[in-house]
Amino acid sequence: MGLELLHHWKMQSTPNYLWELDDVLGQGATASVYKARNKKSGEEVAVKVFNNLSYLRPLEVQMREFEMLRKLNHVNIVKLFAVEETGNSKQKVLVMEYCSSGSLLSVLEDPENAYGLSEAEFLIVLQCVVAGMNHLRQNGIVHRDIKPGNIMRLIGEDGRSIYKLTDFGAARELDDDEKFLSIYGTEEYLHPDIYERAVLKKPQQKAYGVTVDLWSIGVTFYHAACGSLPFIPYGGPRRNKEIMHKIITEKPPRAIAGVQRKEKGPIEWIYELPISCRLSVGLKVHLENILPNILEADQEKCWGFDKFFSETNNILERIVVHVFSLPHATMHMVYVLACSSVVNFMEAVSKQTGVAFENQKYFYEGHHYPMMPTLQVKHITGTTEQHPFILMSSTSDCIVKATYKDPTNDFPRFLPSVDVVADCSIAKNVLSAVYQTLRVARALLTCQEFILRGTYWLIENTKTECHQILEKKSTMASLLNCTISTENRITRLYNSVNNRKPEFPEFPDLAECRRQLQSIGHTLSSCSHIVEKQNMLEFLSLEVSKNQDQIQLDTSINRMEYCLRKMQLIFNQFKKRKQQSRLGYNEEQLHKLDKVNLGNLAKKVLAIFQDGVVQKYKAALDKHSNRMSTFADILKHVDLVNGYFGGSFLDLQKYQDSVNNAVDDLTLRIQQMSEPNHSPLPSCHNQDKEDLTLRMLKLRDQMKTVSYELQQNNSVIERLGVTSSPGV
Repeated sequence: MGLELLHHWKMQSTPNYLWELDDVLGQGATASVYKARNKKSGEEVAVKVFNNLSYLRPLEVQMREFEMLRKLNHVNIVKLFAVEETGNSKQKVLVMEYCSSGSLLSVLEDPENAYGLSEAEFLIVLQCVVAGMNHLRQNGIVHRDIKPGNIMRLIGEDGRSIYKLTDFGAARELDDDEKFLSIYGTEEYLHPDIYERAVLKKPQQKAYGVTVDLWSIGVTFYHAACGSLPFIPYGGPRRNKEIMHKIITEKPPRAIAGVQRKEKGPIEWIYELPISCRLSVGLKVHLENILPNILEADQEKCWGFDKFFSETNNILERIVVHVFSLPHATMHMVYVLACSSVVNFMEAVSKQTGVAFENQKYFYEGHHYPMMPTLQVKHITGTTEQHPFILMSSTSDCIVKATYKDPTNDFPRFLPSVDVVADCSIAKNVLSAVYQTLRVARALLTCQEFILRGTYWLIENTKTECHQILEKKSTMASLLNCTISTENRITRLYNSVNNRKPEFPEFPDLAECRRQLQSIGHTLSSCSHIVEKQNMLEFLSLEVSKNQDQIQLDTSINRMEYCLRKMQLIFNQFKKRKQQSRLGYNEEQLHKLDKVNLGNLAKKVLAIFQDGVVQKYKAALDKHSNRMSTFADILKHVDLVNGYFGGSFLDLQKYQDSVNNAVDDLTLRIQQMSEPNHSPLPSCHNQDKEDLTLRMLKLRDQMKTVSYELQQNNSVIERLGVTSSPGV
């Protein structure tokens, strides 16, 4: 009976909803939020129950949140289902949409996100917050308490996160040009003007506009991107309020963060997102343009919402093209508008990689991918992180190591004494460092995979090019021999027609073109090194295949993940012990053992990272550097030979044209000699005339053969010209 009464006491209800007081989702100064159930359908909802303190507020303020939520209807704002009252106490209850995956704050407090959200998740947060805020502005509402804790999360049917703005207790209607005097908000996210009055209690008569929400959004976005607050005085914002105020009010115009690392030390101003941030350089650049313009204390200089929406939507409307730069061994995510030209994409690649527009050459899935500059970006092949474009440079660029922050220094040490609260905090930081170490390890391993993949593609394409050169050499040699043979026959015919008389000199064009044949011979001799280059490529191909097999057999990531799983279990125990008032003797001994085990596992992760990942990565970069140097020599020779072929093709064409002219002239002479009224030798006898007639018939047959050979040669030259064209 007593248990039933206790259970009944723990239950509360309204006419349509029921909840237990233990199912607390959140608590504030004027209300508590519980997970509740619909009495008829069993549907889970969130109920916000107002306490007695809330009724001390003016009635207008009490009703404001109800009115705000009734007015709003958007996928990125928590829905209001009903307003009811509890049975006996008649407390007001807001029945709202239940977001089962916590808040953005709970996501950021997960050790996995201690260095910020992944790029994909951050973009979802950006899209949801911008869309939700746009709906608020369309309805003339200022929120006044935007922070990660007031951005709820649920998982949609497609498995993607959906974020929703909530807690409109501080919200009110306010147009863009209106001001308000009352103060609300959470101090780490407060606009400097409000912070001065609300936290430092300094009297002032300033009025605040809608841009106070933009400051809070800026702090929230920085927190989501980096995992930490942008403005941190020594000891933390709550312990050092005066320095916190100094940081946020004295921030230089382009700075996006400020940190005081030592007591009474200088403030370090930060203008770029940290290297440990998980966002790509391509996204960072756009975000670093937005943050300083909304983290602006001067409300006159701060962007308005129209500009904010324009710039954030400009990011969200872009498509991502994944590019791995083979010369620099770095992955890039290039954000570009779908309707812009490929030229814009290539210029963006140039900014990120340093590879000039005209020197960029792309491969995709093993094949050369020609970029059409006038084409729109939306028409080029879609890429992913697993299947990016591989970028090559036509110049020999030096290799730049992938930039990352060594996570070794981020591993904290436990204090020797038992302090479950402090130990839990340190354990969380250790776990965060392991997650970051694992991420860096995966990135370095992926980098090696793309180095080998891109190198293999380059080898195969260069081998094909070498094979084509040898085919060109063979074709040109045959063509040259055939053309020389044809020219000799023409010379004999020419001498026969002219009876070797000195008054009929040799064709001057033909004599000049014979001298050009020497350059063609030089081209053919330059091809002799191609076989040597092919052998070098075969050796490199075998080496790359061997390295690819070694990468597949690498177990470093698996071993680090195994350690992480064991550390996560220990951390879960630490969180449970943190809730206890004190530990018994046996539990304290277990706690000490867990601290030792956690430390040993962290050391093991670091050892695997340094010896099994970093060392292999450095060795892979050295090999890659040598290969790229070898490739530069091979490609230089291949380009040189192809250049020779281009010139030789023109020489051969000129030579062929001269031969054609000689044939035309001979044909005319033979026709003239065969005419009935033509008598080259009027004094000759009948026998001589018969011999001349037979000779003319023979000349005609020979000319037919020569003409056929020339036609065949012309056809081969045309094909050779096509295969010598650049860009194929």
